[in-house]
Amino acid sequence: QVRLVESGGGKVQAGGSLMLSCAASGRRLNDNAMAWFRQNAEKEREFVGGISWDSRDTNYSKSALGRFVIGRDYDKNMVWLQMNSLKPEDTAVYYCAARRSAFLSLSKEGYMYWGEGTQVTVSS
Repeated sequence: QVRLVESGGGKVQAGGSLMLSCAASGRRLNDNAMAWFRQNAEKEREFVGGISWDSRDTNYSKSALGRFVIGRDYDKNMVWLQMNSLKPEDTAVYYCAARRSAFLSLSKEGYMYWGEGTQVTVSS
């Protein structure tokens, strides 16, 4: 059974930075694409950024592009999301997800495994 645990969320002022981490356990996910999604009370869960199994392919939402960076640590079996220049509209619960496939999907339906989320709150 794969388990994903997010950490690194918190409260930050607009313009600040946070780094989210997602640790996987149960089995190694080095051959799996992984991604970050987010959800707030007003929107459905939306794609933020994703990375392919070999880190050669990354993709970001329009909102995240240029501000967020996704990466993975194969030794630690984890994925991270560096978030810079945060805005109040980035406030949401951020979820880590993993696919069975090695390749990215922008759709939440394409992901098999999910963490429970970590809250990010950005104040103006």
